Amino acid sequence: MFSIFKKKENTQSDFSALYCDMHSHLIPGIDDGSPDLNTSIELIKGMMELGYKKIITTPHIMWDMYKNTNEIIEIGWEIVKKELEYKKIPVDFYAAAEYYMDDHFVDLLNGKSPLLTLKDNLVLVEFSFVKQSIDFKEILFQLQIKGYQPVIAHPERYLYFGANKNWYDDMRDAGFLFQLNLLSLSGYYGKGPVELAQYLIKKKYIDLLGTDLHNVRNLQGLTNTPQDTIKKLLDSGMIRNPQL
Repeated sequence: MFSIFKKKENTQSDFSALYCDMHSHLIPGIDDGSPDLNTSIELIKGMMELGYKKIITTPHIMWDMYKNTNEIIEIGWEIVKKELEYKKIPVDFYAAAEYYMDDHFVDLLNGKSPLLTLKDNLVLVEFSFVKQSIDFKEILFQLQIKGYQPVIAHPERYLYFGANKNWYDDMRDAGFLFQLNLLSLSGYYGKGPVELAQYLIKKKYIDLLGTDLHNVRNLQGLTNTPQDTIKKLLDSGMIRNPQL
């Protein structure tokens, strides 16, 4: 298998115990992730080198920028899946979505079409990185009423919650799950997300670990993820990736 990593670089990274990655952007040309099919295949190969056996990719549905639908995502998924089969690349490849909590998401909740789930009723949702939405709790509550289990993507990256960490307690008490970006653990996004990630780990609030893979730079950044932290999280019995 062609290695996407530099040959002189010993990655010393093994995510095989996680088995499944459940947050990435690998369907070509529909969001800010992989731009074309060849890149998608090479990124998937790189994830396999890191030990992943199953990938649930999650393109953005963010109506101001990425007007993706179930049909668009399904078509893109089939293109990638067929290419993987043609090249005899042995990985389980599935698609869900990362839903941005905007007005369109509310419309989807009120519509008849089912949301794309990670597994069973698990729905990955994200917020604005810039400011807190005033009605996000109500939207998450409506998501629960519809029978879905909200999974909040990368809570460590919403730095505006850092000053009031009670938000995390409120979210856990309400029954929401948290998905941590592996890249946050190595300082890839800066000091703030590292500190919040460590806080959430200490509180035992992390349920899922995701790469949030968009490009080769992300893939190479994953090699800096502290392996002892991953082992600690897996040993806690809280991480659900192997069961996806």
